[in-house]
Amino acid sequence: MTTRTPLRLPSLKLIGIAVVAGIIAGAAAVYIKETGSGNGGGETAASECKATKEIATRIKPLLKGEVAAMVTADEPRRMTSIAFNGADGKPMTLDHFAGKTVLFNLWATWCVPCREEMPALNALEKALGSDKFQVVPVNIDTGDDEKPKIFLSDTGVDALQLYRDNTIEVFNGLKKQGLAFGLPVTLLIDGKGCLISAMNGPAAWDSEDAKALIRGAMGS
Repeated sequence: MTTRTPLRLPSLKLIGIAVVAGIIAGAAAVYIKETGSGNGGGETAASECKATKEIATRIKPLLKGEVAAMVTADEPRRMTSIAFNGADGKPMTLDHFAGKTVLFNLWATWCVPCREEMPALNALEKALGSDKFQVVPVNIDTGDDEKPKIFLSDTGVDALQLYRDNTIEVFNGLKKQGLAFGLPVTLLIDGKGCLISAMNGPAAWDSEDAKALIRGAMGS
């Protein structure tokens, strides 16, 4: 486990919050072995991310109930260089979603909490997905796309695209930044690609608490 502190909070405190959130959701976070070097982005860009601090301040009262484990970033950073494969299998980065508020989620088919929260992410996308907001779930199963495709089909996930990183490089990059220690990992990112907040562990993303958080991040 990395010794870096996620978003400047004591690691044990954040882990405790995430575990409590996992218990509430019916499962604890799943841990994975680090491989490779990682590509977690995280470039410092104070001028581009200046407005992100205002968003983080605005949403703090909304970090409660089902999304209480979400932690705002003291120093927002650009995440646009995070790389993965798009639904068409071609390489892309988070910069592709410029102009949209993004809920970026790392998941795997072998991660029980991930499997349990995926229908909720699907429902959130159906409820709020637009030209201003999108759920971007990136699957990190090794191997080909068959297993995650079957899982999404079997669970009726029909509003989310299959984004993939079978090298686990994205997870490792976020781990080095102190943003990830297990699955699922979720980042809330503004339209300029700057990190607003992050959490480890599952959440009820179809809840009113989650919807209020997203609307607050969008300023609507």
